[in-house]
Amino acid sequence: MEHLKQFKDTDFDISNIQLFRNIQPDQLHFIAQAIGHCPILRAHSGEIVLDSNSGSSNLFILLRGTLALTSNTARRQLESSTVQYFAGECVGEISVLDEEGHLSTIAAVTDSELLVIDSETMWKLIDESNGVARNLLQLLSFRIRAANAQLRNRQKVGEFYRQLSMVDGLTGLNNRSWLNTQLPGLIDNARASETDLSIIMVDLDHFKQFNDRFGHVLGDEALQAAAKVISAGLRPTDFAARYGGEEMIIILPNTNKESALVVAERLCDRIRNTKVFQNDAISLPHITASLGLAGLAEGQDGLGVIASADAALYRAKERGRNQVAM
Repeated sequence: MEHLKQFKDTDFDISNIQLFRNIQPDQLHFIAQAIGHCPILRAHSGEIVLDSNSGSSNLFILLRGTLALTSNTARRQLESSTVQYFAGECVGEISVLDEEGHLSTIAAVTDSELLVIDSETMWKLIDESNGVARNLLQLLSFRIRAANAQLRNRQKVGEFYRQLSMVDGLTGLNNRSWLNTQLPGLIDNARASETDLSIIMVDLDHFKQFNDRFGHVLGDEALQAAAKVISAGLRPTDFAARYGGEEMIIILPNTNKESALVVAERLCDRIRNTKVFQNDAISLPHITASLGLAGLAEGQDGLGVIASADAALYRAKERGRNQVAM
């Protein structure tokens, strides 16, 4: 950074500096004398002002220009940074207090002028001026609250994208990743509460032929139609996921095989009677599905109960499809 002059050679009004606001005139006079020897530096646009890899412990007060939190000096990133500093604000106070390196990297967004106060002078101000100490505490409190708010926002955004990554984009059902993550816990809950858990595997019949005849766009509509039927036919405590291709899986907590059979038969019937698209000129505007049902057996894990439901599904196919097998 370019050295311009010392603070005593300027006519800058220190009451405009956040750290020195609302301070008695006699204390302001003392502060002006104490920081008189401190240099004023110019940081050009994009130049690093405060480096997280640096061990220096200076406080920087921005007199003119704009600074921003950054990981590099890319101009576009600086201008879009959500953490920016404007004239009158300061950075680097933490490194002065704990005499450790800076926590962040901060760069100039525009050409800026900065007053640099060394740690020895800063501690002298804190010791001699209650106003400076009070303002510093308020500043640190604000920074902590802002950091906590930013952390909460990041957690919310992270959770949003985590949830989004667990949803199948085509059908809106949960996806395979969700199943792999959640099924073990659902099984553990069933065992802990000594309740039943049933699995239904659903496979749309002759789906390749459907795609070949009507095209993949209508094939996607068929999958979406079946998914809507399944979602609408379940309780809020039940779960459905796209297992892969035209296969879907339904998890029914606290449900024995007899009750699950009723659910499976109802879904099979509703899928059979669902029109994928409206076109009287085309025959077979319907889809059907084969369903395999299994209950969680003693000692089974997720893979085991899915394998049992899958075996039942193949029995339904061998018997002619468009039906339920246990």
